[in-house]
Parts: sequence; C-alpha cells; structure tokens
Amino acid sequence: MCVDDGPHTFDSEKLETWKKEPTMRVHKAGIALAAITVLVAGCGGGSAAPGTATRGSAQLGPQQAAHLEAFAACMRAHGVAHMPAVDGNGRPGANGSGQVDLKSPVVKAATKTCLPIADGAVGANVQPVGATRTTPRQASATHESATAPTSGPLDCDSVTTCYTPRQIQVAYGIRPLLAHGIDGRGETVVLPELAETQLLPPVVSDLRQDMSRFDSLFGLPAAHLKVVTSLAGSTSPWLANGEEVLDAENVHAVAPSAAITIVLVKATSLNTPANAIAAAVAAVRVGISQRGVISISAAGQTGGEHCDTPTEVERLNAALEAAAARHVTVIAASGDIGAVGEPCQVIKGLTGGAFPPVKEVNLPAADPLVLATGGTGLNASHATGTYISETAWGLPFGSPGTQFQASGGGFSRRFARPGYQNGVPGIAATRGVPDVSADASPHTGMALVISDGGNQYTIRNSGGTSASAPLWAGLIALADQYAGRHLGFVNPAIYRIGRSASYHDAFHDITTGNNTPAFPGHTIKGYTATPGWDPVTGWGSPNAQALIPLLARYSNQ
Repeated sequence: MCVDDGPHTFDSEKLETWKKEPTMRVHKAGIALAAITVLVAGCGGGSAAPGTATRGSAQLGPQQAAHLEAFAACMRAHGVAHMPAVDGNGRPGANGSGQVDLKSPVVKAATKTCLPIADGAVGANVQPVGATRTTPRQASATHESATAPTSGPLDCDSVTTCYTPRQIQVAYGIRPLLAHGIDGRGETVVLPELAETQLLPPVVSDLRQDMSRFDSLFGLPAAHLKVVTSLAGSTSPWLANGEEVLDAENVHAVAPSAAITIVLVKATSLNTPANAIAAAVAAVRVGISQRGVISISAAGQTGGEHCDTPTEVERLNAALEAAAARHVTVIAASGDIGAVGEPCQVIKGLTGGAFPPVKEVNLPAADPLVLATGGTGLNASHATGTYISETAWGLPFGSPGTQFQASGGGFSRRFARPGYQNGVPGIAATRGVPDVSADASPHTGMALVISDGGNQYTIRNSGGTSASAPLWAGLIALADQYAGRHLGFVNPAIYRIGRSASYHDAFHDITTGNNTPAFPGHTIKGYTATPGWDPVTGWGSPNAQALIPLLARYSNQ
C-alpha cells in the first residue's frame, strides 16, 4: 500500500504571521527531564519540575518501554542511585526512592551523559517539557563543573548554532548546481524507516507537518512525500521518529525537488539480527521497484559483521546485486561507534543498553556493493556557509560509553578487497570502510525542525552517520539528474575520482581526527584520518560542483 501526500503548499499571508510567533525548542535536556518525571511519578515522589503533565491513561509500547528502561539504567549507572529501575513494560520498580533532585550536579552530569538514550526515551504517558526562547543554549560555569568526564560539548540546538540547509549547500558546493536547475527533479530517494503507532511530539511526530515547518523556515520548495506500508501494515503511515525526520530533511536540503519515498518496516525489525536482515532485504527489494536511490540509516542496519550468519549475509548481498543490476544506488551509514560494530540487537543503538564492544565494521556498509558513508565535524561560516575546515567525527563530540561516539570505519572480516579498492594506500586484503563522508557531529549538524502538531516546533541537531547517508543520497539524486540516467553502482567511479588529479577538486580531504571509542575503564584503538582515503572518513566530504560532473563522466567508463 502506498500513501502519497503530494507536494505541500502554503498560504503566504499565514506564513508571514507564523514566522513572527515565538518558537518552542524542546531540547534533549527537556526530553530527559520528561523521562525522569514519568519514572518518579510512578513511584509517588521526586523533585521533578512543576507543571510537567502526564497522561496516565496512555500505554507504553514495547519500543518506548525499552527506551525508558535503558534511560533509567544509564542514570543509575552514572550515580543517580534514587532513580528507580524499570521493568520490560516501562513501569518503575520498587527499588529506588524516586527522590531525584534535578538541581544536583550528579543528576545534571548523568542526564547529559544519558542524553543519546533520553532522546528517544519519552514514553506514551509523558508530555514533553520545553522552554520557549529564541536564543541558543549557553554552557554556564555550573553546567561545565557538573559535566561528567564521559560527556562532550553541547550539541547545537538552534538556527544560529546548527547549520541551515543553505549553509550546508554552500559548504559542500551544492548551491551552484541548484542555481542551474540541478535540484533532484525527476529523481526519487527511498528511505527505509521504522513504523510508529502513536503521535508524541517531539519523539514521534507527523512527517508532513515537520516538512511543512522545515520548508517554511528555510525557504525550500514543498516536499513530495510518499509512504509505502506494504512491509509494516502501518495504520499511521505519517508518524515519524527522529531518525526518519533526520533522513527526510537531510535529503530535502540537498535535493529539494527530489521525491522522497518512505518504506516502513515493522517496529520490531531491529530487535534481532534475523529481523534486521529480513527488513533490510525487503526494503532494498521495494527500493528497487521504486527505481530510486536507497539510503539506509537506522532501519536496514543489521549490526556488526559477526552478528549475521553467512546465509544472512548472502541474502543481503543478493538483494544488493539485484539493485546494482537495475542501476539503483544503495547508500548506508557506516555506524556511530567508531572502530566498534553496532550491537547485534541494533535497537540498542537507538535505545541504549550494555553490549560487548567488538572491533569490526557494520553491515550493510561493509558490503562492497554499498556506498558507505562515514562522519566528519564541519567547520563553516554561520554567516555565509563558506567552507573553512573539517575533521573526522569522534570524541569529544560524542558520548563515551554509548552507541554514539565516532565515525564507523575499519576493515571487513567477511568481504575481500573489491577491485575498485585495489592499489589504494591503507587498504590490504579486505574491504575498507567507509568510502566517503559528510558532517555527522551533533555539535555542528544541520538544524532539524519537528512540529508539535500546532503552532510550535522543536529545533534540534542532526548527527551521526545517519545524517551523512541521506546527504549523500541527495547528492546521488543530483548526479542522476545531471547525467540524465541512473548511475547505480557508483563506487568504482568514486575511487577513480579519488585516484585522479581531480581528487582535491571533488573532495575535501580530511586529515585530522580519529574514530577511537571509549568505554568504562578502557578504549578500543581506532583509526586515524590521513591524506587520501582512510578508514574513518573514506575519501572525505564532497565538493559537489566538481564531484557531480565527474561522477557522471567516470560512471560511463
């Protein structure tokens, strides 16, 4: 089943009035506060902020309960002894007094450390807490003194601290292409995403409203959205979690006239490796039928290579071979734990929870038929968008001990070095990951807009290689339009460009930073960004005005 929303339209008079209204930004700290509130409320005590509302009649779904359970465990592990544990249904247990002092330095520090988990932690019975303001957060002396050693700098949280779509377009050389009509028109980007069942802004929102706000705020053309529900049977096709919003808005920022097709997979698709493989294969098959560029961020990931059986890897590879045969480009995020693979229960990468760290690369990014995207930290002018510099994304711009730390990268244990990587310095006998990269730092990400369903909205950052994958999908849509055909399997062309005299015209070569992740009591040595290709950022980030024509030319060879 497909649901086609068509392009969004606006009334210019109403738009001008809306732009003058104050904005509400429900920050990650506010989401964490809401998670604390539901826990202590369930215990009959606590020092949660006054005015925080709950909806007692609503029920937590399995995924929301997992978020809340992981958040509570994280807080307790970081010194908040009074935080009650949570059972598998999201209900507070008897242990823990529930008396949580939100002003305590320990609670502040633990909350910041647990933010990646809290970002998805608010369950169905919490009304998110936020503050109305128009200025970005500032790191106060109190905040810094309360920061745990495992936490990093503040994430961007406004249109002045995050990059706008226009600034991303300028920094990565996209603006000249847009000015000449290369904007993705006639092309489609396919996004596999987890199905949701209950509206709960800003954690679960209506994608149509999100895109409307996004387009209004940044002056982008109306997005053309379609949802395919055949894999998930969803009765709420337009509900979107933060990953889906991130994917759609990043694609739309780069290729504003490209169509976006959401392929919903079951909410349980990331719970086991077998489920993840089945969802990835099915999503790729649907993507092939849509004849679009496929971008895999969270839904479609199958965990570190050791998680999947040889038979499962072969099934996934067969689907990717079918995509290549039909000139469909498949792009996948390389992962967010640096040199460590994602958990075998990929859902833990979204909800948190302990897992044994294994130094490895992830699937599907490690498959040679996939364009694997790593992450960087972009430094561009917030006045003009002019590119200044870039480093590999890694600590301290991540959260040590979590599944959100650094650009995924390394060398495969399943796939031999493909022919297109022959002769590349630094690559030995096996497939090297990633191939390319783009901004993935939550400190410097593009501003996302999430509607509350009314006249307010949330501004939050995008980050992780979940952001670089859809950005590159948008770029390939531009390249397909420029070439007048589907380029399909672009990896050989990418590597021809990387080894050519045009390399430094087409790419920003990232030569600083590393992807070493940190865990309690130890680190796992990762890799370092070096001139040319490296297993942290690949060939680097794009300069699209030079790269797109070269891709069209080299893909002919």
